[in-house]
Amino acid sequence: MIFGALPLDQAEGAILAHAVKAEGIAFKKGRRLSADDLNQLASAGVTEVTVAKLGTDDIHEDTAAARIAEAAAGPVVSCGPAFTGRVNLFADAAGVFVADKLGIDRLNGIDEAVTIATLPHLAAVQAGQMVATVKIIPFAVARPVMDLVSAVLTASGPLLRVAEFQPLRIALIQTQLPGTATKVLDKTTQVTERRVTSVGGKLVAERRCAHDAPALVRTLSAMLDHGAQMILIAGASAITDRHDVLPAAIEQAGGDVEHFGMPVDPGNLLLTARIGDVPVLGLPGCARSPKLNGFDWVLQRQVAGLPIGRDEIMGLGVGGLLTEIPTRPQPRSGTPEEPAATAADGRPRIAAIVLAAGQSRRMGATNKLTAPVDGKPMVAHAVDAALASSVANVVVVTGHQAAEVRAAIGDRPVDFVENPDFAEGLSASLKVGVAVLPEGVDGAVVCLGDMPRVTGADLDRLIGAFNPLEGRAIVVPTWNGKRGNPVLWDSRFFPAMGDLSGDVGAKHLIGENEEVVAEVPMDQAGVLLDVDTPDALARLETAD
Repeated sequence: MIFGALPLDQAEGAILAHAVKAEGIAFKKGRRLSADDLNQLASAGVTEVTVAKLGTDDIHEDTAAARIAEAAAGPVVSCGPAFTGRVNLFADAAGVFVADKLGIDRLNGIDEAVTIATLPHLAAVQAGQMVATVKIIPFAVARPVMDLVSAVLTASGPLLRVAEFQPLRIALIQTQLPGTATKVLDKTTQVTERRVTSVGGKLVAERRCAHDAPALVRTLSAMLDHGAQMILIAGASAITDRHDVLPAAIEQAGGDVEHFGMPVDPGNLLLTARIGDVPVLGLPGCARSPKLNGFDWVLQRQVAGLPIGRDEIMGLGVGGLLTEIPTRPQPRSGTPEEPAATAADGRPRIAAIVLAAGQSRRMGATNKLTAPVDGKPMVAHAVDAALASSVANVVVVTGHQAAEVRAAIGDRPVDFVENPDFAEGLSASLKVGVAVLPEGVDGAVVCLGDMPRVTGADLDRLIGAFNPLEGRAIVVPTWNGKRGNPVLWDSRFFPAMGDLSGDVGAKHLIGENEEVVAEVPMDQAGVLLDVDTPDALARLETAD
């Protein structure tokens, strides 16, 4: 790969290493320079550019990143699209993330050009959560380096997987002593049910009995007869010895105590046992609280089918100090009545705004949004594309013939908001849509109701490229170098959208913020195709 300043006559096909701004030109870093680009630069007085020019033995950063990600992804892990040398990997289901540390270390040690970063090994994850990212540092990877990477991946096999949570039937037993408060037991049931649900299980039964071995043996037998696939026991008194009430009762019920105690605080006094094939956990007192404790780690791995024997438990000491101390931030906020919020996953929370309020004047008497395309109303295509993507929610802005547009969308799971000022143009609808977005969204993709050839995959490509921290705060689709729609906006632009006027939407905001605009090439021309006239609709039908 050649890197450096080149005269224009040697730069065709090279990749811009630095953005170029000249009269009427704003070319971003990473742009592959065409002959037309070079002519524009020459006309603007530019004589040379700083570029990366790939040789025959170089593999483009996106191609390299995609190959590595696909080889590294194991069961229940999928790859996002490649963009600027990066591919993010996501959990396809809730479970426990499993990383091959040795394999990842070997891969990262091959060459500084190739990196992979992951969540911590054995972290609990939700469906859709980012678990890893592959990033190519330069613009290309030399083929000999890729050969070494391929050899490591072939030898190691997939480096990343998610062990899915299984929908286990879980039972809870609580023992009681004289004076045990009913409200404490009730709260424990509520907290435990939330925990069980969070790992995909179902709390099928809760029973209370005296804190003595004979009563607990009878209750254990009843839970087994009930079909419990896991039994949790919250004792009225903490377990202090292997011969205490809970372990004694488990053994009398025909079970085996596997391990007692763990180097995690809170959570030290946890007991693991088994009656036949049914795992039984004696809970530490901290399990009555919704805050993270050692029981969470053991429960997650048990439900995910991962080993959690003596060696695994006693290996939890490093990182096992969970008690909040003055020098540590306190992430486990929440009242005793509410569980702590789960950590945000790596994927941004994006909403979709479908603009469907226009008067459709150029279409004549027909409202184009309700006109049939491939057997369903045109606006339904835009809504279905949003619903097929990874957006968190879909807001549809109606106005002109609002009832008809709602009827065309039917019972699809969207939120409707009506723009009473639809006659004022696109900006009025955009303001209304942004105003009702849920609190906490990271951005919004603005979809036009008259673009029936935009797909959910197109939206996901935009979302995959979105990264404000890396300067990609406005993401625009392109086809053959021409910008189209929909556009994904970082939430920082919402206030400016609220001040818009006229029928031009937010296009001028793109021009004013070119330094944070990312262009994403698409696989099809649907991002340029809007249907405004009867002729355009006829051409669409003819093309089909």
